[in-house]
Amino acid sequence: MACDLSLGRKVPCKNVVGGIKAVYFIDYGDITIAYDSTDTDLIEDLGAVTAYKYELKGNSSFEQTFTASRENGTTFFEQTLNLTLTKLTKEDNKELKLLAYGRPQVVVHDYNGNAFLMGAEHGAEVSGGTIVTGGAMGDLSGYTLTLSAQEQVPANFLEGSTEADPFGGLTSTVTVTAGTNS
Repeated sequence: MACDLSLGRKVPCKNVVGGIKAVYFIDYGDITIAYDSTDTDLIEDLGAVTAYKYELKGNSSFEQTFTASRENGTTFFEQTLNLTLTKLTKEDNKELKLLAYGRPQVVVHDYNGNAFLMGAEHGAEVSGGTIVTGGAMGDLSGYTLTLSAQEQVPANFLEGSTEADPFGGLTSTVTVTAGTNS
């Protein structure tokens, strides 16, 4: 039967940390996903695509919650990405507006060298956010965004990702476009 368990799990070593290093937005429909031939939880190729890199520091998080219903015979995974982007600019306003209008696929790259593809089949939606300048000198002047995706499986790992390069193990080249500091 397809839902029988196949292995156990020991308590792992305490050698990991939390936090997201960067996210990479890819326009929905540009990706051609190729899964590892022996492990469909691992993506070995996204095709030749352009990814738009957003570096992060601090308050951003990625969470996956699953919902299973015995009555309905269904299971799905809710993927939620919370981003805090510092500094307000007119260029960011334009890009974030386009992000809100679209439904990108998102590569989430953590500080452990893992890279996950959020919204692999259906894309991710901007479900809320703020453009804020705080009341005190130490308050946030920037953006908060929440993106969500509903998928049949958890976000897949990208093959061969490292702390330095989330796309290093893929068979095609991913062109990364990074912003400028201003």
